[in-house]
Amino acid sequence: MKHLKQTLATLFTAAAAALAASAALAQAAAPLTEGEIRKVDREAGKLTIKHGEIKNLEMPPMTMVFRASDPKLLESLSAGDKIGFHVEKVDGQFTVTVIEKR
Repeated sequence: MKHLKQTLATLFTAAAAALAASAALAQAAAPLTEGEIRKVDREAGKLTIKHGEIKNLEMPPMTMVFRASDPKLLESLSAGDKIGFHVEKVDGQFTVTVIEKR
């Protein structure tokens, strides 16, 4: 029984790792949405972006506030920067996971 539990735990860990890798690859392959930074709030870990259509979320163009998945994403950004970015809904919040200056 102990061996079975260890085997199942190993399989579960491998499956979770494969799923995470698959999600990361899908995100990396997704086209970036074009946008322009309107405001960067480093303390809150948020940024305001005027953006084009976000296809993966079926969201029309607009200006809105997003959470950054990592505060380091905000370090080199300023209002007025042209960007390409990817956003996902994480824990109910629209979260920027990838951002590149253009």
